[in-house]
Amino acid sequence: MFVHVETRRRSATQWATLLLVLLCVASFVALALMPPPQRISFLLEWGTIPANIFDTREAFWRQLGDPALVRLFTALFIHVAWIHLLSNLLFLVIFGLPAERTLGSARFLSLFVAGGIVANLVGALTLAGVRLPIIGCSGAVSAVLGAYAALFPRARLGLVLPLGLFLEFVRVPAYLLIGIWVLLQLLFSYAGPSYGAVVWWTHIAGFLFGMLFALCSREAIARRLRG
Repeated sequence: MFVHVETRRRSATQWATLLLVLLCVASFVALALMPPPQRISFLLEWGTIPANIFDTREAFWRQLGDPALVRLFTALFIHVAWIHLLSNLLFLVIFGLPAERTLGSARFLSLFVAGGIVANLVGALTLAGVRLPIIGCSGAVSAVLGAYAALFPRARLGLVLPLGLFLEFVRVPAYLLIGIWVLLQLLFSYAGPSYGAVVWWTHIAGFLFGMLFALCSREAIARRLRG
């Protein structure tokens, strides 16, 4: 497991990360309580269906004024597997809290939502014609990781390793762990469907968006920290 080692002073009260965690958990619980037929209908209704967006150019432009593109947003909060949910929320909390302290809650929330939407859009593009839903906030969490890498290039994370009967706590550069994660996404993106119904290009697109978002926010961050 990872433990964040704090390197910066605390700022104002943070609410965005907690809000996102609560929304994802509440959505997961509500979905788990639905009967299977209703659950499938919900996934098809509120997940991102690539075929609904990229079948034809006309269909895409027609949906710009249609609620169909709202699914790029609603899909972020849908998880059907608890391991999928927990892994996303783990990385969201570890990397999101320090990023939110620096960006501010409102800007961090914009990063999560915009990054997730862009990631889902890219994922849908790579699966044009597919009628299975893209769900989960992996792309949005990837945007958070990308922003973290840009904001804290020299940060260190604590890594707890089981060594025999003991747990050893070591500190390693955050960029090393994120770099390994990025390489895994690239490998998985070429591995194909044998790894399951995961749209790995959403992770890559989200990560790149997050880095760009953080770099473009440097002046706003400087003004916020001065204030």
